[in-house]
Amino acid sequence: MGNLPAETDVIVVGSGASGLAAALTAAEGGAKVIVFEKERSPGGTSNFFEGTFAVESDMQRQRYITYTRDEAFKNIMEFSHWIANPRVVRAVVNESGPTISWLQQQGIEFSDATINMPDSPRTYHIIKGKGEAVIKALVTKAKEKSVDIRLAAPVKRLIKEGDRVVGVVVEDNGEDKQVKAKAVVIASGGYANNKEWIKKYTGFDLDVNLIPVGSVDKMGDGIRMAWEAGAGEENKSLLELFRTGPMGPEFAMGSQLEIATIQPGLWVNPRGERFCDESVAFYDSFVGNVNVRTKEAFSYTIFDEAAIQRMMEKGVDKNANVSTLPGTKLTDIRRELKASLDRGSSEVFAADSVAELAGKMKVDPAVLQATVAEYNAFCEKKHDDLFAKDVKYLNPIVGPKYYAVRARTVFLGTMGGIKINERAEVVDKKDVVIPGLYAAGFDAGGMYGDSYPIKCSSGLASAFATNSGRIAGKNALKYVGK
Repeated sequence: MGNLPAETDVIVVGSGASGLAAALTAAEGGAKVIVFEKERSPGGTSNFFEGTFAVESDMQRQRYITYTRDEAFKNIMEFSHWIANPRVVRAVVNESGPTISWLQQQGIEFSDATINMPDSPRTYHIIKGKGEAVIKALVTKAKEKSVDIRLAAPVKRLIKEGDRVVGVVVEDNGEDKQVKAKAVVIASGGYANNKEWIKKYTGFDLDVNLIPVGSVDKMGDGIRMAWEAGAGEENKSLLELFRTGPMGPEFAMGSQLEIATIQPGLWVNPRGERFCDESVAFYDSFVGNVNVRTKEAFSYTIFDEAAIQRMMEKGVDKNANVSTLPGTKLTDIRRELKASLDRGSSEVFAADSVAELAGKMKVDPAVLQATVAEYNAFCEKKHDDLFAKDVKYLNPIVGPKYYAVRARTVFLGTMGGIKINERAEVVDKKDVVIPGLYAAGFDAGGMYGDSYPIKCSSGLASAFATNSGRIAGKNALKYVGK
């Protein structure tokens, strides 16, 4: 792409949805922008999301969806027990509707404004082509606006003069070079692949009892640089958790066996005991939270021949994604099960009795037998005395063949680290703005409490990325005088 300029107006660290939104927004206002991305391709985790949150968008108005910004703000804050930064939440909620229109102006198409779980507001705007289409469109538009996108160019540290951030040190063709800028936006995507930080801040052992999905080489570079520059900390331990399975190279993502595993049937922990109302299956944050209660951070889904038949003939209760909605029939589930068992998978087990199944799971047979007997009794009386599970999901486990599939705790990313205000300005531990420094997306905190508030805001993680990016871009633009 030619020689690296010595200075520019705005530097963006990271080329995911948040970084590209910030870069394009600043460029639309006339700023000269350079994006530095340490990977050889743009997008990162943003390539995989299927939809995004918004309130009072034109699409919602056309569908007579009356859920308001005030309602969304209150619901998100109540879900967080007011741990979230209310000004950050309000800014993102207010920006969300116009951002849908802005994305459409960039050539991004949406198919519907809907929900992706029961009894929730219709905030989920489904993207044609998923996040990959968003990244491609934003890269194209950014280049049209003369944004200089540098791939395989990791930023090493920030440059400060006094209290101001005035540029970065970046690796360019194997050499560390200084590039001055009036403003820097950090949007490097969190620290999902940093084993040391994951252990230190969350207590998990990465790739052992916590599995990252969709994240590559996210080491917290942007967060580290901001902290070194004096930034405060917020939400540094928060993860976007959910429960899925089975895991391993032999299992395709979105397989029918995975879809079967996430259904609200009978779930047991590594000791063979029930541990929740399985209808939390519909809410990924709840599922992630209950699954990590075990030291091993995995559980098992138990089902029988009758459950397989129901999934084949009547379809599933819970969707896995926008292409496998409730009612999708798992016509290939028996073949996938057989293939896994024939391979001798350590994730999938089958037996002719509950006791035999327990042995293969390395669970005390007496415990698993008692669990299944108690669950079957609840099914027969049509009331779950233990966890009050909805009767419509109470189906007995009676054989003649019994199956167990391991369900792992996985996460899409870390969801904070750098403390920001409602203008996406980075602030120090005393909430004083660090001039010239902004943060967005998975690097920035303030949007959440102790869990991702999925029940009241479908698609909020991707929306926080794009909206915090746009907010950062707008305010960086003001700061540089454009």
